[in-house]
Parts: sequence; C-alpha cells; structure tokens
Amino acid sequence: MQSHGQPIESLAAALRAAHPELAAIETAAEEPVYVVGGAVRDLLLDRGRADLDLLVVGDAAALAAKLDPELVAHERFATAKVALDGGEVDFASARTESYPHPGALPVVAPADSVEADLGRRDFTVNAMAIPLAGEPRLIDPHGGGTDLEAGLLRVLHDESFVDDPTRAIRAARYAARLGFELEPGTAELLRATDLDAVSADRRVGELLRLAAEASAPRGFALLAQWGLLELRPDGAELAARVGKLLADPAWEPLAARGPAVYAAAVGQPGPEADLAAARPSRPSEAVALAASRNGVELVLARALGAEWLDEYVGRWHGVALEIDGEDLIAAGVDPGPALGRGLAAALRAKLDGETDSREEELATALTAARESA
Repeated sequence: MQSHGQPIESLAAALRAAHPELAAIETAAEEPVYVVGGAVRDLLLDRGRADLDLLVVGDAAALAAKLDPELVAHERFATAKVALDGGEVDFASARTESYPHPGALPVVAPADSVEADLGRRDFTVNAMAIPLAGEPRLIDPHGGGTDLEAGLLRVLHDESFVDDPTRAIRAARYAARLGFELEPGTAELLRATDLDAVSADRRVGELLRLAAEASAPRGFALLAQWGLLELRPDGAELAARVGKLLADPAWEPLAARGPAVYAAAVGQPGPEADLAAARPSRPSEAVALAASRNGVELVLARALGAEWLDEYVGRWHGVALEIDGEDLIAAGVDPGPALGRGLAAALRAKLDGETDSREEELATALTAARESA
C-alpha cells in the first residue's frame, strides 16, 4: 500500500529513522513485534516522530525486561513501559478484550495474531501495524489507510462507544489534533454515548489528556457540539486564552497545562472571577489578593482579564525582605504575633516603594511591631 504517494518500503525506512531505538528492540526480540497505533498513523500522515507503541505476539514483559530491568509492568493489561534512548516505549502483548457491561474495564485474553489485536482498537486510523522484522508491509485489516486519506474517524464496530464511552473523548482529541471529521455512522453512534457509564476518575483522566494538547479548545468545543459535555460559560474560548497564556515563559511555570485548560473549559467558576474583577491600587494590595491563590486560579483570572497579575507574576510575588524575625528579636521584640505584624508591614512598605534599604525595612517593622504590642 502507499500513502500520499509513499511506498511501504520508504515508510519502513522513515519509521526506523524516526525511532533509532527500534534496532535494539529488534535484536532483543525472539517473537514477532509490530509498531502499532499512533506511530504508524502519524508516519502515514508525515507528522514526524510520535509515541512508540509496540505489539508483541507473545510475552511483551519478557522482551521489555531484556531492555530495561527496572520496567513498569501492568500484568492485568499485559503491558510494560520501558525507558529507552531518552524516551519511553510502550510494549503490549497481543490481546483481545471483552466488556462485562458498558463502561467496564476490559477482560483481557491473549491473542495469537496482530490482526486479532488490531480488532480491539478504537478507530480504524489507529488499527494499523508495521512489522519490526521481515518484509516491510502495512497491516491494515480495517481500512485505516483509506480513512486517513479521507480525513475520517471511524469506529471498528457498532458497540465501540458502548464498551468504552471514553472513546468519544478520544474522538474529540484526535479530530481536533488531526483536523479530521467523524464518519457519518460513527457520528450517529457517538451522539448516543453515555459518559456517565464510566467512573468519574476515568472520565476526568481522559479529559485531562485532551486538555494537555495544543488543540484542546477545539476538542472541548466538539464535545459540547456533540452534546456530550457541558462547558462553563465561554469555556472553549477561555481554554484557548489559558493555553496561549501558558505558552508565555513568565506564566508557564505557574500551572500544568492539562489541569489549567480543563478548569477553563469545564470547571465551576470560582475565586478567579473575584481576582479578575479586582482593581488593586498598589502592589501590596495585589499581593494580598493573589498570594493565597494557586497557579490555576491565577492563570484563569489573568485569562479573564486581570492584567495586573502580569506585574504580580513578573515582579511582586518575588519581592522578599532583607530582614527576618531574628532581626526583630535582636532589636527587642518578643517572639509572637508582633513579629508577624512587623514583617508584614515591612513587606507592604517595600512592595509599595516606601523603603529601599535594610535599615528602612527594620525601622518600619519595629514601628509596626511595637505599635501592635
């Protein structure tokens, strides 16, 4: 098969060029190993290196242990994660899955072929494989290559969203990331999905994976459009502003992208609204308002329009006194609440530009401590 005019031999070569760690894996393997899922999809789309998922028709954990004796293995799902050449490689034994009831975790059984394993996957574009050894070939039993060319997401069977409703969230993630549309039959099945059939932890976990992506605002908008998720007011737009804000080096350290974008899209409005409405007249007031808030709240407030937080993040929250409590005790202040009051007064004065030396800080703190005594 060819994709975008590229023969499978060239694709196999490109795969090895993108993932030089495959050479060591091939040397260690004694059973058939296949590159599957996103790495194959993104290679066919010429999107460059992707996360590497390997399928072993046999004992994946045994192969992984040869490469990384300290691997993290998950016996229930016959998977293992290996640190290799500075990255992570996921190994999985070929398996089939069945679902005792809608939304349940799958019951896993070994499969004796790559084709059987591909049949348990979410969308046709993720159900393709390339063997690590032997003649280069694209294994595509469900027409994923054709759907890639058409820009379509198609489930493999009609019960796909019933078995695992979180696939609907994955559909939004892939559609947003790749710019794909839902195949009409898949769209009909998806709109009947009951996300409440899975636990809140699984549902939120999948939404956080969506939120961590650059295309997350579009993904959340799709879920709302499909009737599967209720966003907070202007949630998709707020999520986009939060994502842009966290690309700024000054703001990026304050919050992880996933939780912040998730809160922007679907979280309940909270303290960020009060911060956004505040108009502090001096730096000390700004610090008093912002210092007790966590990073997500600060990011949301700035995305809602609290421009004064740029100064807080860039300058004011890092302001520190040159004096400490030991200096006040040495000057005759008894340990206790007066120390805190004195230091707080000195910090307010420093923030507001009323002191500019250690001596002035100490004088301000002593005055406040003694007046409060």
